[in-house]
Amino acid sequence: QVQLVESGGGLVQAGGSLRLSCAASASISSFNNMGWYRQAPGKEREFVARIFSAGGSINYADSVKGRFTISRDNGKNTMFLQMNSLKPEDTAVYYCNAVSWTAYWGQGTQVTVSS
Repeated sequence: QVQLVESGGGLVQAGGSLRLSCAASASISSFNNMGWYRQAPGKEREFVARIFSAGGSINYADSVKGRFTISRDNGKNTMFLQMNSLKPEDTAVYYCNAVSWTAYWGQGTQVTVSS
């Protein structure tokens, strides 16, 4: 059973930055892809960013393009999300996701952006 553990969330003022990490208990290169999702209170969980193992293709939600950067360190089995120019609407619980023949989820880390 694969475990994913997010960290790096916290409270930041608008315009600030945070770097989220997702540590996996398995070789992340074995996943087809990994990504970040977020869920605000009373809202549906939404896609944020995804990175594919084969070729390194990256996708971002329109709402975060130009501000967020997804990356990975295969040697450390860790995926990252660098978040810059944060806005209050980025406030949510951020979840790590990994996909192979099945999907795995982390427990989430809270990101709060004050106005």
